[in-house]
Amino acid sequence: MNAVETQKVLVADDDAINREVLGDLLKPEYTVLLARNGAQTLERAARHLPDLILLDVMMPDMDGYEVLRRLRADPHTAHISVIFISGLDRPEDEASGLKMGASDYIVKPFNQTVVMARVALHLQVVRQRRMLERLANIDGLTELANRRRFDEIFAIEWQRARRNHAPLSLAILDIDAFKQYNDRYGHPAGDRALRSVARVAYAAMRRPTDLAARYGGEELVLLMPDTDVANALGMMEELREAVVNLAIAHEASSVAPMLSASIGGATLVPGGAELQFELFEAADAQLYRAKQAGRNRVHWRGRD
Repeated sequence: MNAVETQKVLVADDDAINREVLGDLLKPEYTVLLARNGAQTLERAARHLPDLILLDVMMPDMDGYEVLRRLRADPHTAHISVIFISGLDRPEDEASGLKMGASDYIVKPFNQTVVMARVALHLQVVRQRRMLERLANIDGLTELANRRRFDEIFAIEWQRARRNHAPLSLAILDIDAFKQYNDRYGHPAGDRALRSVARVAYAAMRRPTDLAARYGGEELVLLMPDTDVANALGMMEELREAVVNLAIAHEASSVAPMLSASIGGATLVPGGAELQFELFEAADAQLYRAKQAGRNRVHWRGRD
């Protein structure tokens, strides 16, 4: 459900001519970022998270080896592939760079064709790795995040909300009478209906930090960081209406003639005593209330 983005390459070299040559060489195919020293390299790597860094070894303030060491020490940048570009052409220099974790080593003066070929090769590896990571984190039927990915993001956002004293909202959506839908229309139709609900759930997540995931069966979970009760409740009411507006006939439902969903949610500003699972349990309790009250509705609990 994500658009393909142009891959980013950070060129780090204290020589302006080298930066210009490499930048001009790469710009037709990639998004190019430039850095003139080690400190700038670390700052731009952390801010932009490039797919690949072409890193000069010999820089005056901080050499490439130290830059690489610091990149690898930071969990946010440790995964970034690095190609050393250096005037040091001894085998032991190349071996030293590779042992430190560089993906490749190009000796100056470099050949432009060789540079482009090696950049293309390493970026292909990056794409393949990310594809495998994505497949491991995506539910195959709905193409939403899977439960494993939700658990990872939920833990991260819980800690961030605790540090920032910010609200964290969580909702659980359950398709009403879905067993009866499958019994009446068949499982292939049920799969299509679930994918349709997943699409409107994904569309309801307004910001990059919001997450829609399949938790299991016909249950979806929606995570909304930095979202208070009023905004989260409004988003979920819109989502409930969007499910009904799909106008998927459900003649076997005792709730409505169209496919509908019940949603339970909760908002919490994590403090010292609360535990992560309490927010999920609170949302689950509200989902139960929504079902007991007749389904096709949203119930919410807020506490700050």
